[in-house]
Amino acid sequence: MTESRISVLVVEDDPVAADAHTLYVNRVPGFVTVGKVHSAAEARRALERAPVELILLDLHLPDGHGLSLARSLRAAGHHADVIAVTSARDLAVVREGVSLGVVQYVLKPFTFATLRDRLVRYAEYRTSSGEATGQDEVDRALANLRSPAPAALPKGLSAPTLERVTQALREVAPAGMTASGAAEAVGISRITARRYLEHLVDSGLAVRSPQYGQVGRPELIYTWK
Repeated sequence: MTESRISVLVVEDDPVAADAHTLYVNRVPGFVTVGKVHSAAEARRALERAPVELILLDLHLPDGHGLSLARSLRAAGHHADVIAVTSARDLAVVREGVSLGVVQYVLKPFTFATLRDRLVRYAEYRTSSGEATGQDEVDRALANLRSPAPAALPKGLSAPTLERVTQALREVAPAGMTASGAAEAVGISRITARRYLEHLVDSGLAVRSPQYGQVGRPELIYTWK
């Protein structure tokens, strides 16, 4: 018998990010992307054709805020859960999203491991069924959803420094920067900066390309996707 998988619609205005999110979702056992759209209007049309169980929703769309889309979907009778993807850190938005079926928030930039953790915990939450025997069981079911463990970074990397390197790289997009440039911008060594930049490349969030100068080996330029 074929294993049932949770159907996911990816709503993301950036085509490169949409492709990456689709790839990430399809790598997690038990999930399958059934659609990929780039605007709120496209999302509504896709859901009219084929309802899904989960929406991976970018909150900043070209034709409206993601929460406005979620609100209109609820009003239209769509009951899909939502994992919101955003670079905003406004807790008022987080509170508003709870009432609209937003079960998780994923802050950009994120790695595959981060999204996988959220999806696995969401799947565990969905499997909770029957009658709870007590408060502890209710708390455990909600803890699966609301208390994701932080995704582990490679040994020697820290989340605060990764965020600073990421911000420096995004600020110079689309020009990109070298490891030396990142080191100067963040205040770390060139070797350390390169490790963080390579991690972003491995995570699908940045790309590297050679820059040929006058003398010697080409220098690598890292560019935010």
